[in-house]
Amino acid sequence: MSLVEDTGNETGKPKSASTPGEGDVAPSGTASVKPPRSVRPGTDSSPADLGATLAKMRAAARKAGTPDYDTRLEHLDKLERVLVSRKHDIVKAIAMDFGVRSKHETLIAEVMIAVNEIKHARAHLHEWMETEPREVPWMFLPARAEVLMQPLGVVGVIAPWNYPVQLAVGPLVCALAAGNRVMIKPSELTPDTGELLRTMITETFAPDHVAVVTGGTEVSAAFAALPLDHLLFTGSTRVGKIIMKAAAENLVPVTLELGGKSPAILGEGYSLQRAAVEIMAAKMFNAGQTCLAPDYVLLPKGKADAFVEECKTAVASMFPKLVSNDGYTAVINDAHYARLKGYLDDARDRGGKLVEINPAKEDLTPEARKMAPTLVLHPKEEMLLMQEEIFGPILPVKTYETLDEALAYVNDHPRPLALYLFDDDAKRTDKVLRETVSGAACVNTAMLHFAMSDLPFGGVGGSGMGSYHGKDGFDTFTKKKPVVYQARINAGSMMRQPYGGTLDFALKMLIGS
Repeated sequence: MSLVEDTGNETGKPKSASTPGEGDVAPSGTASVKPPRSVRPGTDSSPADLGATLAKMRAAARKAGTPDYDTRLEHLDKLERVLVSRKHDIVKAIAMDFGVRSKHETLIAEVMIAVNEIKHARAHLHEWMETEPREVPWMFLPARAEVLMQPLGVVGVIAPWNYPVQLAVGPLVCALAAGNRVMIKPSELTPDTGELLRTMITETFAPDHVAVVTGGTEVSAAFAALPLDHLLFTGSTRVGKIIMKAAAENLVPVTLELGGKSPAILGEGYSLQRAAVEIMAAKMFNAGQTCLAPDYVLLPKGKADAFVEECKTAVASMFPKLVSNDGYTAVINDAHYARLKGYLDDARDRGGKLVEINPAKEDLTPEARKMAPTLVLHPKEEMLLMQEEIFGPILPVKTYETLDEALAYVNDHPRPLALYLFDDDAKRTDKVLRETVSGAACVNTAMLHFAMSDLPFGGVGGSGMGSYHGKDGFDTFTKKKPVVYQARINAGSMMRQPYGGTLDFALKMLIGS
């Protein structure tokens, strides 16, 4: 199996876009570029070490037994404390990896959401852990039945580069709440953050409780092939297939959080101004490097030009400057910048109309890796940006004549991770929600569902399988073990040979003559 270096790459692009060992970089600042830092001699884990780490965790789990409620609360408390106390270090490390990463985007998406997930788990953990009584058919009485919540054991988390703390810590919260031990593999494309995460975890948890392993291709491949009790991967559909194949060798159950092309549909008569603000805010968050970002827009025919003007106004309001604005995040590395530029070149060559939104008309040099948000009007299906998840500040804009046409377009493509509908008409809203299948849906907003701990997060079909966050995350990392208790005096004897008249009577009552 070949597991590429960008296991956390949610773009789903051919490997030519980002090949390990070919100069993937993580610059610091807008003017200088650091050499590749994906290899850290003396600090990265060895593939051979992973099996030993897993064995130690299994032995520790057997010795300690299932952690009780108070112990799990202690684990969550410790994780929250280290996240809050090191929040400025997190901001700095991610900025080092990206070159420029908005401080506020990091605090919101990496720290705030993770802390809220911890608070939610802590508030509901007792009820999640409770044994559930279940109904017993009358013919088996006086037996009683229940479902016991049991940790799976040792689970693995493979995290991506675009939100390198949140998408490692979010699953960790769920796994700890469920009483598991956890191994985490950060992305190689964010080595500074990976090192910080390892330091934070090492200072907070015993090495046989939570471990962060770093390294390149060989470590990633070995991690995916471990006989874990569950594996959660966030990344591209392409790499997700590799992960699933590797896990299948040991029958390891997997949760795949993938990407896809999430549409934004504008209903007839909906305010273009309101839609443009919501869509561009979501699209430009982390410079579009979000699996949940709107990937293309479908709006009523004849509205494209007006929508473009509203997008220009929205961008200018949020980002009057791009290059000199530390609040506008850079593209992660040169390879991904080149990939995005290639999409624009391909669209231009195929006759697409490109509208670059650069409010201050700055000189956007490749060295800074600041890419202006660009709308591509009336894109053709053969364009690369319509074939693959964009994962950057590029937004194709298509028009439709009828809502049925728009829905048919969405349904003719792989099921998206999210669908965003902008419409004030309740009947049309219900129609869109009923007639499309997506990992999630938002009405008159975008991406907000990810921040809500009580909602399951996950894809469907090509955008993923399984879910986590809140109770759904607890369930993902829990074995719900059914248990039956039979009383000393019971009617079970009639269900055993030699069968007699009592069983015949019972069967007649149950299923008829």
